[in-house]
Amino acid sequence: MDTKIQVEIYGQNYQIRAGADPEYIKNIARYVDIKMREIASGTPTIDSLKIAVLAALNITDEFFQLKRQKQEADREVDRRAERMNKILDSL
Repeated sequence: MDTKIQVEIYGQNYQIRAGADPEYIKNIARYVDIKMREIASGTPTIDSLKIAVLAALNITDEFFQLKRQKQEADREVDRRAERMNKILDSL
């Protein structure tokens, strides 16, 4: 069931309809707001659309880096599991 959740991002109010936990949605909105304010503090003359795009790029970069780290960790787990299987097979 979708719930309407009121959030504020960079001075603008948004009503979001989501099936997720309202606190989760509020945390996401808070994170986006923080990212936009970080960018705006470094370049105060940029309009809000450009700030939103730059924030989206920064958040996407963080996501891609975490995704890459997870893939590397998964490969390492697979390598170790394969080594363990070989050891067990040799016993």
